[in-house]
Amino acid sequence: MDEPDDRWIAATASALLAAEYENVPVEPLTERRPGLPLETAYRIQAATVARRVAAGARVVGHKAGATSKAIQEQAGVDEPDSGVLLDDMVLASGSTGHRSVLMQPRVEAELAFRLGSDLCGPGVALEEARAAVKEVFLALEVIDTRFTGWQITIADSIADNASCARVVTGPMVPLDADMDLAAEPVVVSVNGTAVATGEGRAVLGDPLLVLVWLAGRLHRFGDGLRAGHLVLAGAVHASLPLEAWSTVRARSPHLPPVELRVL
Repeated sequence: MDEPDDRWIAATASALLAAEYENVPVEPLTERRPGLPLETAYRIQAATVARRVAAGARVVGHKAGATSKAIQEQAGVDEPDSGVLLDDMVLASGSTGHRSVLMQPRVEAELAFRLGSDLCGPGVALEEARAAVKEVFLALEVIDTRFTGWQITIADSIADNASCARVVTGPMVPLDADMDLAAEPVVVSVNGTAVATGEGRAVLGDPLLVLVWLAGRLHRFGDGLRAGHLVLAGAVHASLPLEAWSTVRARSPHLPPVELRVL
């Protein structure tokens, strides 16, 4: 990519970070550059992440997005994307978040992993991915967009770090050999009322396949999943609006519940 495009990527990364800090959304990138290549969008994402790391943030994992049909249909996309998790985005279950610091937040319940060993390269086998997992847990992902509204393309989402704003992690438990994550049903409630449900198989047929897909995607950029990384497998249901003065909770039969209070 030539120098003007490098400058545009840098300027776009700055604009996205400014939009977040100032809480003022900007126009979707694809309105100005229709057909924005996904590789360019990932370069914008990398530029924003690099600036946040330079300012003191630390990479703690990755998220996969749009891995379920429910989310793909809701977002109008037909393939997954991924983003980077930073330590200042992660909250423990039971934490309180403030709606006012976000722009257009929505919330999703997900199955998630903490890796015990590196997982790199193309052609990762499912059993290899399972063996790399040390612990599994329920997570609530708060997605948000720095753009004016959710009418965005997958390229816009990718540039915006796959729309990831916050991650609430539930208690982590070992991944037992007999645990069938594809069959694990997850129920989401808001203020005590169940509002959404989905099974692990909603994401690529098996949430462990998300690790296979993500390891392959990162490999194309010379990267991989590392021991200790957190990995979100993607929502098992369509995303829900995140409102102030609410408590969002996700539970499943074999994993501890996760909860977020919003003021």
